[in-house]
Amino acid sequence: MCFSAEASFSASAVILTIGAISLKKSTTTPQRVLSCIPIIFGSQQFSEGIEWLALTHPGMAPWDKVFSYVFLIFAAVIWPTVVPLAIWLLEKHPVVKKISGVLLVFGVIVSSLLAYTLIVFKVESFVSCSHIVYNIEYPDPLKHKGIFYFTAAVGPFLISTTKRVRLLGTTIFVSYLISQFFYKDYLISVWCFFAAIISVMVLSIIIKLNQTAPVSVVGKNEAA
Repeated sequence: MCFSAEASFSASAVILTIGAISLKKSTTTPQRVLSCIPIIFGSQQFSEGIEWLALTHPGMAPWDKVFSYVFLIFAAVIWPTVVPLAIWLLEKHPVVKKISGVLLVFGVIVSSLLAYTLIVFKVESFVSCSHIVYNIEYPDPLKHKGIFYFTAAVGPFLISTTKRVRLLGTTIFVSYLISQFFYKDYLISVWCFFAAIISVMVLSIIIKLNQTAPVSVVGKNEAA
């Protein structure tokens, strides 16, 4: 979260509550995996709340590195795999499911490369202009990591046959553009904040999926 520890902890509480409700209302394994998205977002925001405290309170300084890595593992490593996995499990259309499977394999590769980067290269975080800046020394092959990350973490939403899932992907994409334009130096933190806000859309997707009669695979998804 780009404002303060209090803002991060408050957002975390709200998002985790949304995630718990989504999980409770889920009736299938694919829905449960999708419901994990707000839960992961909430946990990610909580970790950044502690990172705020570590960066601004000398007594908590020893926790700086720990929760800087915890946040970055959520932000950089988990999402490229979790998102395509959720859509691959949820999708019924054979062609789209196959594409989602390819994106899932691609996402695992992206996650692995970013995990390697966090382990091998220098990582630091600091507060600047009421934002947390995460500096990571990426190797040359990952200089254009944003394209790879976006493809794995947002692409699966955009190809879904479920209208509300596509809307979710579009909203995340727009929030990325806003973050990139206004908060480029703080993109990792700010974009995650915007993305976390739309976790409520996951709950609406779960509710709608369970309200829609299973007339047909494509018909069911399009109605959602």
